[in-house]
Amino acid sequence: MIDTILDSLNAKQYDDEIPSELQDVYDAEDYKKSQAYKKINHRFSNYTSTFSVLLTLGFFFVDGFKYVDDFARSFSENPISIALIFFGVIVLGSDILTTPLSYYKTFVIEEKFGFNKTTQKTFFLDKLKGLLMTAIVGGALLAIIIWFYDQTGTQFWLYAWGLVAVFTLFMNLFYSKLIVPLFNKQTPLEEGTLKLAIEKYAQKVGFTLDNIFVIDGSKRSTKANAYFSGFGKQKRITLYDTLINDLETDEIVAVLAHEVGHYKRKHIIYNFILSTVLTGFTLYILSLFINSPLLSASLGIDTPSFHIGLIAFGILYTPISVITGLFMNSLSRKFEYQADNFAKETFKKEALISSLKKLSKNSLSNLTPHKAYVFMHYSHPTLLERIINLKK
Repeated sequence: MIDTILDSLNAKQYDDEIPSELQDVYDAEDYKKSQAYKKINHRFSNYTSTFSVLLTLGFFFVDGFKYVDDFARSFSENPISIALIFFGVIVLGSDILTTPLSYYKTFVIEEKFGFNKTTQKTFFLDKLKGLLMTAIVGGALLAIIIWFYDQTGTQFWLYAWGLVAVFTLFMNLFYSKLIVPLFNKQTPLEEGTLKLAIEKYAQKVGFTLDNIFVIDGSKRSTKANAYFSGFGKQKRITLYDTLINDLETDEIVAVLAHEVGHYKRKHIIYNFILSTVLTGFTLYILSLFINSPLLSASLGIDTPSFHIGLIAFGILYTPISVITGLFMNSLSRKFEYQADNFAKETFKKEALISSLKKLSKNSLSNLTPHKAYVFMHYSHPTLLERIINLKK
């Protein structure tokens, strides 16, 4: 309900006049295109949200969780096997029902506005790989956590917390090496003007950087990006090939200066610590309710179990997750300002401003979002807020 109101408030500002500081982002034709893109996505979001709500309510109404639970129990009496079958059916069923929506979003909306570069083969291979990753990695984590629960009872949350923390750290270190290659090709940045400029900047700010990679983001979309990953010797900067095509050398270095700012200001470490603390808090709250027969009964199931308790808890925990999400988004916006300031102080603010404007234009970004929507959903400050901050 809150999201619906916020979406409506945000949509009412799609036709607002562009602030004077952003007048050079769009020409008249591109601004009309941006408005059309925002409006069609808003309508599509309303359709998908309505579909999701009706699907969830219908599943509750027909005791869907009970039927899936009974189905899983018909194959095994082992709690781990039952849980894996249960969630396997839920995830697979959900993916099958939502794939047509995702397909429409990619091959109709994104295609219409010139963003889509994904082939049908890539689209469905991505789906298959994603399901396999969920089954292998998610299934393994779930199996271990249930085993902890069977062995330690309500103290399982401590062991699960440790497991998730180690797994998160591992993924931060090796995600780019182990997971990204399953979906994209990464190649070292070739010798040339851009690499020399990046190396010169890195040396200037005392940032040891041996790993600069280019990812073939253009195989799926024209939208550009860059990101920093890893710690210590495992740290690397990854540039989308679309970013290299869209921006000038100084603008790319400015974007990288922003990413280096995140590292220098220890944002990656802070985010890891905070997400770990929030995970521990969530698991502790879960441990207080997981044994409650009321959770299972609320889903129409007589036999209490870990996986049913987990589903019910996930639904009940939503208000708390909204609050923690607000906190994390607020902190993230603060970190973005700090990274921008680092780039401004160590490189060229003009280059960062022009790069942000180009990236916003090329992705048809919303330049006039509603303040309440920004507060609830944005992990980055708006383009206007970032430019005002950079010009201080």
